[in-house]
Amino acid sequence: MPFRTFVALAQRFFTPLTICATLTGCGSVDYDAAPVGEFTGSLFVMWIGEGDDTGSGRFVYVPDQNNPLRFTRGGDPAGVKVIEPEIMYTDGGSIPKQAQLFKGFSPWGYAPAYMVHDWIYVARHCLTDGKPTAREETIKDMTFQDSADLTAEMIKTLIHSQKVSENDVASRVVSGTVAGPASYQRWVIRGACDADRVSEELRREVESALFAPSALVELRPALSTSASAGIAPSAPVQREVKLITVIEF
Repeated sequence: MPFRTFVALAQRFFTPLTICATLTGCGSVDYDAAPVGEFTGSLFVMWIGEGDDTGSGRFVYVPDQNNPLRFTRGGDPAGVKVIEPEIMYTDGGSIPKQAQLFKGFSPWGYAPAYMVHDWIYVARHCLTDGKPTAREETIKDMTFQDSADLTAEMIKTLIHSQKVSENDVASRVVSGTVAGPASYQRWVIRGACDADRVSEELRREVESALFAPSALVELRPALSTSASAGIAPSAPVQREVKLITVIEF
């Protein structure tokens, strides 16, 4: 075998295995067997300044009020077919931090998949704590393995729709990592529901900042035309708010 061919094969097959070993405990997800689903709608990720002495803030996923992000599963899933995340705090935190260190693992690189995956974890926490919303109830039968398989399907869908470029290492390793022990520890945690929730006050502030007519003038190239329909500010904005990511399908 020519050396050049050997190197190419090594990069394709051995590097993902090496990275998985480094991540300590990649789970088992058959990425190649994952079906292709469909993303529709829009997503917004906002940075909210909390105004404390540290100057730190948090990220909030905000659904488009008239064209919300939805993921329709491919194949013949046993559980829920269409998943629609609700407003929530997010930082890609349901994707283990050690995985995010590698190229292609930025929390916003695969934002639609990360938002759905983060919301699945929020829903699981609130189901565990006995405080689910009606929409969170729709995923009550989803297992931890199901959540990892779902992530592989979403990543493959983003690649298929050309929202992200294909990356053999990133797609396979992130799929395996979300089935690993770090993710499982987050899956079974108790008492996390209240911390995951966005308060009604903050929700009104974020939606006012994002969907108010004055904001829409500035953001219109990034927003769907349906976003402005009949929406007016409902609360004064008390914190610094920045739009971080906008993705439309």
